[in-house]
Amino acid sequence: MRGWLVGLLMLGAASVVAEDKLVGASAPEWRLAEWQNSTPLKLADLKGKVVLVRWWTAPQCTYCSATAPALNEFYQVYHEKGLEIVGAYHHKSTRPLKLADVKAHSERFGFKFPVAIDPEWRTLREWWLNRGERDFTSVTFLLDRQGVIRHIHPGGQYVKGDADYAAMKAAIERLLAEK
Repeated sequence: MRGWLVGLLMLGAASVVAEDKLVGASAPEWRLAEWQNSTPLKLADLKGKVVLVRWWTAPQCTYCSATAPALNEFYQVYHEKGLEIVGAYHHKSTRPLKLADVKAHSERFGFKFPVAIDPEWRTLREWWLNRGERDFTSVTFLLDRQGVIRHIHPGGQYVKGDADYAAMKAAIERLLAEK
């Protein structure tokens, strides 16, 4: 049993190390298409803002559904203080991608922030999937005002009251306090 626990801890440490290599790097410009709730944005347009980018899908992603309230709360509380949230939709369904479906899912989640579609997962692959073994595609990146990756939630969910939510909230507040 102890060997199993040590192995699990070592596996977790390896994952953290892989993510740490991304933290501190400048985020590459995204290639996101078909924007909703916004005109098309370039990452460069958001310099000077703290930017949270969350890849999501629907309707089958329970992690995305669970995290939606936290995203909406962060946007409501911190947007006026300099936080921009971008929801990057990546299509997982076997059904053809329909923009109206993405809009409906976005509205069902209550997203008021910009939502873009990541066709063929191009930006998701460049930012995340091609940079190591990854278990989740519902990853969140938090960028500082200069576009540097400062915090990564490697996927799954963060829900008010859990440690991942608290870590994301603290990271947002820390970056907003930096000038």
